[in-house]
Amino acid sequence: MPTDKLSDAISSHAACILKEEREKRGLSLKVLAEKSGISRQTISYVEHEVQSPSLDTLLRITSALGVDLAKIIARAQKRSLKNSAVKPAVKK
Repeated sequence: MPTDKLSDAISSHAACILKEEREKRGLSLKVLAEKSGISRQTISYVEHEVQSPSLDTLLRITSALGVDLAKIIARAQKRSLKNSAVKPAVKK
C-alpha cells in the first residue's frame, strides 16, 4: 500500500478507535469536550473524519480519555495493515 494511502487508512482507523474509547468510557461528546478543552463539534469532526486533527488536539483528546496516543496510533496501524493484506483468490 502506498505511503499516503496507508497514512489515510491509519488516520481513519484512529478516528474510529478514538470514538470507541470515548463510548467505552460512557462519555458524551459534551463531557469529552469539557475534559479536553476541545469543542464538541471538533471532536465530532475528528471522529467522523471531517477534519484532520492537529497533534495538539489528538494529545488533548487522548489525555482526557486516559489513553496513550502512541497506543492509539499503533492499534490504527495494525488495523490498517490487517485490512490491506492481500486476500487469496477464491477458486470456484
